[in-house]
Amino acid sequence: MKWLLILWALPVTLLAGWYGLSYYDMSFGFFMLTRESHDLVFRIYGHILGIPPETIPPLVARAIVVDSLIVFAIIGWRQRAAIAAWWQARRARAQSSAGLASEESLSSAP
Repeated sequence: MKWLLILWALPVTLLAGWYGLSYYDMSFGFFMLTRESHDLVFRIYGHILGIPPETIPPLVARAIVVDSLIVFAIIGWRQRAAIAAWWQARRARAQSSAGLASEESLSSAP
């Protein structure tokens, strides 16, 4: 499970970091982080895919969201027993604390 999260989070983090730094031209002396390389990468991908380069970032963002939902669904499915036990314990605590509050009502105050 740890490797699934690492193999999902690492590329997403690297892509988001590169996109954010290159979009705002925070290059720190690296060409790959310049706005010029940002535009070049999206022009190349746009040319390869045959679509305008400005349509690629929203498509990538949507793909990341869908992939993230799939990853979290897999994790939820694999951990469903632990999640169900946590949910039952949480509901039991809430019911027991609600019972105490009704017994110690302010209407029984002197």
